[in-house]
Amino acid sequence: MMIKQKRYEALVYALHGDLFRYAYWLCHDRQVAEDLVQETFLRAWKALDSLKDEKAAKAWLITILRRENARRFERKQFDLVDLDSTPVADKQSPGLEQDMENEWLRRHIAELAVEYREPLLLQVIGGFSGEEIAEILDLNKNTVMTRLFRARNQLKEALELDKTTRGRCNG
Repeated sequence: MMIKQKRYEALVYALHGDLFRYAYWLCHDRQVAEDLVQETFLRAWKALDSLKDEKAAKAWLITILRRENARRFERKQFDLVDLDSTPVADKQSPGLEQDMENEWLRRHIAELAVEYREPLLLQVIGGFSGEEIAEILDLNKNTVMTRLFRARNQLKEALELDKTTRGRCNG
């Protein structure tokens, strides 16, 4: 029992922040994200013996979290929150310009179709490889790589369009 407890505590300590960031991106609500992470770790505790490879722990927990998020829609619908009106606090605020860039990026990532947004967030926030993302999302690796490519291109196009529009307004 003591070994399981230490193993569990190590997982929580190492991965809580990553799980929370991912949960927040999924639901855009701090309280719901905290609940999702808590429920994820509760289910992880119950099934910890099934985790054989510690290197797979992060992907395993993200999969549990995604299922938990899906379950909340099975149970009931929550009020949707407009991401533009929800401030997301960074641990360190490097300056107003950086804050504006971060907000621009968050807004444009949130506007991506789910099929592009989710793999991108798993890569950027979760640090997962294309192969790991394919396993988590139950997709072919080539499909994941294509979606990542398209997501980045859509962000790049939005940035270029924004620069062109800003140039015209300031010119």
